[in-house]
Amino acid sequence: MAYSEKLAERIRVALADLPKVEEKKMFGGLAFMVDGKMCINVGKDRIMCRIDPVIHDKAITNKGARTVIMKGREYKGFIHVDEAAIKTKKELNYWIELSVDYNKHAKSSKK
Repeated sequence: MAYSEKLAERIRVALADLPKVEEKKMFGGLAFMVDGKMCINVGKDRIMCRIDPVIHDKAITNKGARTVIMKGREYKGFIHVDEAAIKTKKELNYWIELSVDYNKHAKSSKK
């Protein structure tokens, strides 16, 4: 699956002031790793955000947001957000802030 270069560029700009940001191809898209941990992933017409599982149920009530499901399993703390729901800078920044805030406390995946 190809990812949206336009969305990727918007994420790059939003994360530009953070140290230790890397890009990796992952989950069929482009993942933005912050401090060695997956923070946001860009797909064809959506982003996937890694947020605090405690606020997951509230977060998915937002327009265009839904729980990530892989191989029939729901992943609390991982949310897909449709591109149509993040047209403005304010809409995108809401998800960026949730993802970056949780990233500070998230555990790294085992390598």
